[in-house]
Formats: sequence, C-alpha cells, structure tokens
Amino acid sequence: MTLYRAGVWFVNGYNKYTKKGYDAAAKAFESFDDISVAGRSFMITGANSGIGKETAIAIAKHGGTVHMVCRNEERGLQSQKEIKEASENEDIHLHVLDMSEPKNVHSFASKFVAEEKPLHVLVNNAGCMVNERETTSDGLDKNFATNTLGTYMLTTALIDHIKKHESPRIITVTSGGMLLKKLDPVDLQFTGMTSYDGSMAYAQNKRQQVVMTDHWAKQHPDIHFSTMHPGWADTPAVRSSMPDFHRRMGNKLRSAAEGADTLVWLCISPNATTFPSGGFFQDRKPVKKHLPLAWTVSSAADEESFINKLEELAKKFRA
Repeated sequence: MTLYRAGVWFVNGYNKYTKKGYDAAAKAFESFDDISVAGRSFMITGANSGIGKETAIAIAKHGGTVHMVCRNEERGLQSQKEIKEASENEDIHLHVLDMSEPKNVHSFASKFVAEEKPLHVLVNNAGCMVNERETTSDGLDKNFATNTLGTYMLTTALIDHIKKHESPRIITVTSGGMLLKKLDPVDLQFTGMTSYDGSMAYAQNKRQQVVMTDHWAKQHPDIHFSTMHPGWADTPAVRSSMPDFHRRMGNKLRSAAEGADTLVWLCISPNATTFPSGGFFQDRKPVKKHLPLAWTVSSAADEESFINKLEELAKKFRA
C-alpha cells in the first residue's frame, strides 16, 4: 500500500504539482488585479521567505496590512524592507516568534488580541522539515511542535478575535505529501519510528493540519477555513530540507510566486469563499483530500481522539 500511494502520488505530482501543471491550470484563472484589500489585515507566519514572502508582497500590493510572523529577527527585518519596497506599502509589521515554542505562541496571540489589533485573515504558512530527530526545550518533536502544535495554538487563540471582522478567513499551507499518510492519532511525537524519517513526520503533520481544519470548519461556521497545496515550488525550504528532490526536479519546479498563487487567491478573492469551508485547494480549485483506494480516510473517533490529545497538550502551555 505504501508503494501504491507513493507511485500514484508521484505520477499525479509530476503532472499537476510541477510548473507544467501550474501553466496548464493558470489558463483558466480569473484576474483579480483590480481587487483592493485596503483596510483589511493579514497575519502570515513564515513571511520572510518563499511562499510566505511572495504572499505578503502580493497582499501588500493590493493595499492590505501585513503582519509578518518570523522566527529570525535579522532575516525578518530584511524581508520587511524588501516587501515594503516591492509593494510600495509601508503598512508591513514584523513580529518575532518561533512557532515551535508553544508558550510564546500563546503569549504572542494573547497580546495581539488584547491590543485589539484588527485581523481579518490568518495564514498558517510557517513550517519545518527536520530530517534528524530533534526535540525542543519543551521536549517536543521539532516538526510536530512547529507544524502541528504551533499552528493549533496560534489559530485557536485568534479564532474568536478573527470572527469579529468582516469576511474572516483562516488558511493553512499544507502539502500534497499528506496524501501519503493516514492520520495517526496516537504517536504524535513519532517515538514509534525506529529510524526517524523527517519527510514522513512532515507528511503526518500536514495530514494533521487538514484534520484540524476540518474540525475548525465544523466548529466555527462563521469563518471560512481552507488548506492549500502550493505544488512543488522552488523555495529556500525545499532547497535546504529536500536537496536531492530539488536537484532532480530542477527547472520543473514552480517559482515561489506560482506556488503562492492559490494562497493569495484564497486570501483576497471574493470567489474563494463561495466554496464550502474546510476545503483542500490546489491551483484555485478544491481537490480531494485522499488518493483513490489508498485507505487514508480516518474514522471520526480517531479524528476526535487526535483533537482531544492536541487540546490536552495545548492546555499545558496556556497557563
């Protein structure tokens, strides 16, 4: 089954996730050049490079206020300057935060809400793929802490604040790699892995993000939730975390801007919210969350168990 999933996934990806797939899909894209989002506020995690940075530039060009959430202050400041220059928009704000530190994630979100800063759209873009087992100062698996728990804590802390604003949206950047994995509601820290596989941990985290989004969409019908797959894009994260893949794919990869296209569309287009909340999007269209005959659909009981365990863990860091 693992070989079947991988084979179907790669063939599908080679045809649809590459630049070739983007160019084919883009022929049917609507133009939203004339859309203004002046007066709307967007928070983007991991906004200092790659897809996050391209999304920040695009939103800023459309007049939006951008809150960059970045782990490294020096790189964040440099990107903030570049985003302002590229967009001719000065309303770009930098917040320094490591998404793998749940206590700090909660403190940051609580302070943002207390200051009553407007927020219409949250973009959960920050992520990592650590290929060797690495734990945080809290004893958490680094991939899980960043991709899953950090995303969960930031989102749940901001939901009530976001829903107070017009046309609220929460978008999470996931990956087509999640199609390879069925939700594991038990081993959240990957202690069961005999030999640590960062790519499979990452894929499980991305499946977890889709399950979280489904849960939130049901719990909060007044917010439009979505996940999206950027395709195989040439970004600093791909170069550093998947050097062999990056080398093999070469010029077949999408540009970072092409990878960000659907994310920008989900952020600003009125048409994006005509689709049901909770969808998984690729090239501006909702696509299936499971490969055919791959047995990755989890039970409602497993999904509930996963959410409950995640909430129990999050409570420890909210004190």
